[in-house]
Amino acid sequence: MIKVAVTGAAGRMGSGIIKKITEQEDMEVVAAIEMPNTPLAGKDAGLQAGIDELGVEITGSEKLEETLKASGAEVLVDFTIAHAAVDTIKVATSCGVNVVVGTTGFSDEQMAENIKNVKENNVGAVISSNMSIGVNVFFNTLKKLAPLLYDYDIEIIEAHHNQKKDAPSGTAMTAFEVIAEELDRDTEEVGVYGRKGLVGKRTPEEIGVHAIRGGDIVGDHTVMFVGEGERLEVKHQAHTREVFIAGVMRAIRFVPTAEKGVISSMNDVLGLE
Repeated sequence: MIKVAVTGAAGRMGSGIIKKITEQEDMEVVAAIEMPNTPLAGKDAGLQAGIDELGVEITGSEKLEETLKASGAEVLVDFTIAHAAVDTIKVATSCGVNVVVGTTGFSDEQMAENIKNVKENNVGAVISSNMSIGVNVFFNTLKKLAPLLYDYDIEIIEAHHNQKKDAPSGTAMTAFEVIAEELDRDTEEVGVYGRKGLVGKRTPEEIGVHAIRGGDIVGDHTVMFVGEGERLEVKHQAHTREVFIAGVMRAIRFVPTAEKGVISSMNDVLGLE
């Protein structure tokens, strides 16, 4: 039985993850963490998630180390915000707890800090901008297509609900990075984020990235390879957050036996090349 701690436990993703874990035969929720000094402290995590009582009380993140040690958690799942997740990863890894992180928006410095903590504490870690199984097949497809369509114009368009705070999405940025790497292009030089005014002629090397926000869109991502007389589009649409949660379940099962001290991706979880 894999013992799991969930941060952001009262949020939409956190509640969904808790609910899904209770449906698995090989894992259980042993800790539920929310923001520091949360007014939800002491509330039952199951009831908060809309399911039966679990007997697991929500605690504030100021007690994270104490909670992880008392619960015997083997894996911590984090879907929160970047600056909070960095601190959570630092504490969890120092406690010898493996981490599964779907939080997006990490800066290069924050990701370097995550890598350092995972390495120094020699734990398993899966950090992915998108846990959807389909999205990771989408990334894999882009990796194979980009070298074949190297002379096509490439544009990335993402759409999310009107409550999403970061833009472009982590998934769009991962798609951008996958394509740029395969084409040996510098991400600092070729990325164009939206266009306005007299921007001049499009260069062959640039990769456009565009963000749309509206309504309750869960997550749409389209990559357009546009050539002379034809266009190839690769698209992924998430209709429900369940697609991300299904990937989280696979990552939870994978991370206890993952290579220690390194950041694994969903490619590793899914066995994709």
